[in-house]
Amino acid sequence: MTELIARSELLIRRPVPDVFEAFADPTITARFWFTHGSARLTEGAELDWTWEMYGFTTHVRVLAIEPHRLIRILWDTEGNPTQVEWRFREHRSGQTWVEVENSGFKGDDDARLQAVLDSTEGFVLVLAGAKIWLEHGIEPNFVLDRHPTKRVDGWQDR
Repeated sequence: MTELIARSELLIRRPVPDVFEAFADPTITARFWFTHGSARLTEGAELDWTWEMYGFTTHVRVLAIEPHRLIRILWDTEGNPTQVEWRFREHRSGQTWVEVENSGFKGDDDARLQAVLDSTEGFVLVLAGAKIWLEHGIEPNFVLDRHPTKRVDGWQDR
């Protein structure tokens, strides 16, 4: 069975340390992706990421951290775990090329293909959201607005 991998990549016009920190520090990540992270990403950490608007939380195990270069996690560890890896490299001075790969999808071919498509779409939005937040200081609300009919009753826009 061929492994299917979701991939997304994007240039963010901010220095590598800033972009890396945006994914390692949940108080920054919450500006463009999830609503709450229970802890900073550090190697070996176990934490939760929550999307309050959807009433969803996933458990995350940090497998590897190379400051300003790599973040590797296992998420949905209690359901259908897959691995996510972010790689950061300087493109030009003050610019970061970010690559994200999500792998380890299980199920039949149709289920794995749908999971890869959903993951790719999701990480495109995450990277675009990070770009808008880091370059312009605007909260893009992409994740919030992706599934407005699936929001938890009573959820209010920020």
